[in-house]
Amino acid sequence: MAGLKALWVAVLLLVVHEVSSQLNVCGRAPLNTRIVGGVDAAPGTWPWQASLHTSGPFCGGSLINNLWVLTAAHCFPTTDTTGFTVFLGRQDQAGSNPNEQSRTISRIVCHPDYSGSNNDNDICLLELSSAVTFTDYIAPVCLAADGSTFNSGIINWVTGWGTTSSGGSAADILQEVDLPIVGNRECNCSYGLITNNMICAGLSAGGKDSCQGDSGGPLVVKQGVQWVQSGVVSFGQGCALPNFPGVYARVSEYQAWINGIITTNQPGFVDFRSAGINSDATFNCGDPPSGPVTASPTAPARKWHFVSICGQ
Repeated sequence: MAGLKALWVAVLLLVVHEVSSQLNVCGRAPLNTRIVGGVDAAPGTWPWQASLHTSGPFCGGSLINNLWVLTAAHCFPTTDTTGFTVFLGRQDQAGSNPNEQSRTISRIVCHPDYSGSNNDNDICLLELSSAVTFTDYIAPVCLAADGSTFNSGIINWVTGWGTTSSGGSAADILQEVDLPIVGNRECNCSYGLITNNMICAGLSAGGKDSCQGDSGGPLVVKQGVQWVQSGVVSFGQGCALPNFPGVYARVSEYQAWINGIITTNQPGFVDFRSAGINSDATFNCGDPPSGPVTASPTAPARKWHFVSICGQ
């Protein structure tokens, strides 16, 4: 009996160590020195960024531990893993990537309540065929914990290889753009279908956005020394249109679901709290936009997109 008790204690300590270990490594990008937005992301700037491929790239994702990638449910209408490859540490879709590791997918677990009609619960987990090795170019991102707050105007970053304009050509080099959060009340004035499971980001005058091909990629914000994923690229109307911010799955709403799937070596969840008062709490349709305004670009034809980083 004493031996059995000691074994259980050892197992418990191992599990506790694995759960906490992600907080010690997640969200750290030693090669990221970005302060303002750019066009091409420097190698290693976003070490959790994943590129999902079949015959070519079709969606993005984020590494959340050494065996799992977070992405969007609409990227995977099937749970058949045949033919999918995940690239990590990738910078260039057309050139060489000396820091890259690739894996096939052994399991696809999308949220059971994902709705294609209103894009709710657009989140999915991919189990890799084998663990990746963490480097300066490949590392997990932290995830926003349940109850995290993202006030209007808080600057987040979105990354991907998608098209750089609506209906345009996809980027070869990983792109990055900084975007302010748009509160759900304000965002819903444009879309009319925003739920608590969503988070929006964009400029009221347009000009910066995610676009086709960025779907499943991460929206992140820095807190202290850690980068925390706030959203998963989901959908929008057009790309970078005025008053139509990009819409993302709100990661903090899925802590329990994610931990229910990944029961060991769980991702690092970080409580992100915005300072000050959230202006969106009293926003009414017709009020002036709460976010920063930039010169409006020539608007492309409006269309729904399941999302590239455009308008930088």
